[in-house]
Amino acid sequence: MTDWLAGLSRAVITPTTPVWLAGYGSKRVPEGTVHDLWVKVLAVADAGGRRGVMVTCDHMGVPRPMYERIRDEVGRRCGLEQSQLMLLFSHNHCGPVLRDDLVDFYPLDEQQRALVGQYSDEVTELMVDAVVRALDDLRPARLSVGSGVTRFAVNRRDNPEQQVAARMARGEPLAGAVDHSVPVMAVRQPDGELRGVVFGYACHPTTMCFNQWCGDYPGFAQLAVEQHHPGATAMFFTGCGADQNPLPRRELSLCRRYGRMLATAVEETLLQPMADITGELHTALRRVDLPFDGVVSASSLSQHLESGNAIRVRWARRWLDVLSHEPQTTLATSCPYPVAVWQLGAHLIVALGGEAVVDYALRLKRLYGPQTWVAGYANTLVAYIPSDRIYREGGYEGPDTVYEFGHAAERWAQGLESRIVDAVMEMVDRIRGTACGGG
Repeated sequence: MTDWLAGLSRAVITPTTPVWLAGYGSKRVPEGTVHDLWVKVLAVADAGGRRGVMVTCDHMGVPRPMYERIRDEVGRRCGLEQSQLMLLFSHNHCGPVLRDDLVDFYPLDEQQRALVGQYSDEVTELMVDAVVRALDDLRPARLSVGSGVTRFAVNRRDNPEQQVAARMARGEPLAGAVDHSVPVMAVRQPDGELRGVVFGYACHPTTMCFNQWCGDYPGFAQLAVEQHHPGATAMFFTGCGADQNPLPRRELSLCRRYGRMLATAVEETLLQPMADITGELHTALRRVDLPFDGVVSASSLSQHLESGNAIRVRWARRWLDVLSHEPQTTLATSCPYPVAVWQLGAHLIVALGGEAVVDYALRLKRLYGPQTWVAGYANTLVAYIPSDRIYREGGYEGPDTVYEFGHAAERWAQGLESRIVDAVMEMVDRIRGTACGGG
């Protein structure tokens, strides 16, 4: 079926200046390149002219100011509404630092801040230009979806990393919730030739922790798919993998292996009968206010100055400086959280901001069916987004890591999961009502 138009574009975003590596605050200027980093774009339009643009990139996180610049410029140049742009970052930890991202993680000097700012401006323009080129490339296409499986993601909360390899060697089952599905969308020409493929997996791209540019396992997976299909563009998105790691890890051979495993799942899906997408495109976007459990004060911040945690100390000093120089400032008591929903024919895609844990994907798939796509790491890197279960359990992905992401608070309030899921349900109901001829 060729009810659709599709356009594809891509651009290399590997820095050409000595910008620091992002993620794991101890890293610095890279010492080499394993493979290039990319931004890739899929633009689609239905028979009624309704358009949507999906952007994937090899950044650890896109900060809100950068997302808003891209969103506004795409709106100005392309006439897209906010809901028609879905920006997905892989959360790769071997990509470059961006301006305004995890501002307390990196002890940048003035020279490095200038380099980061210059790179951020350049990559913003590259991403906007890639969107324009993908929309200019719209041509008749067949869209189809399917799903595969691969099993290297491990729930890192329930399986101590140092014990995983031995447990696997003994054949012991690993514990904890996981989502091992590999959603796949094929973009084909009317004659059947593959032009592009979008696929995802719910797992942190944190196999490697070294000083080289690298897309981690998603980078190797995309390279493998593209080598198997010359001329096609492979795009990856990270699912709700905030509590999932590729284990064991820390070896490049393992990173390549996980990339091959993921690419194999994609190839096996492409070889099976896939469901054609027919019908209309409808998009929605909401910003849900996620409340903090209180905000910081000069007194509470001062207690962290002797914590011994470098990130926490930089965070406390920064907000103490704000309160000192702007004593009348009103600190935000909540954070705007982006939730997006796309309905392509009967196919549902949900995209959640920040680092959402796997419980969100499992719950939404129970609500809307196992073939529902649930992407994490969408539009802005807000913070870890715990489910109700993980909020109660605590731990690293729980409510107490808000400060790491620069907010003027230390802890989320309760009830995040219901706010987020309720927003998804409201948008799905509204979209499906519209698609069926409702208001």
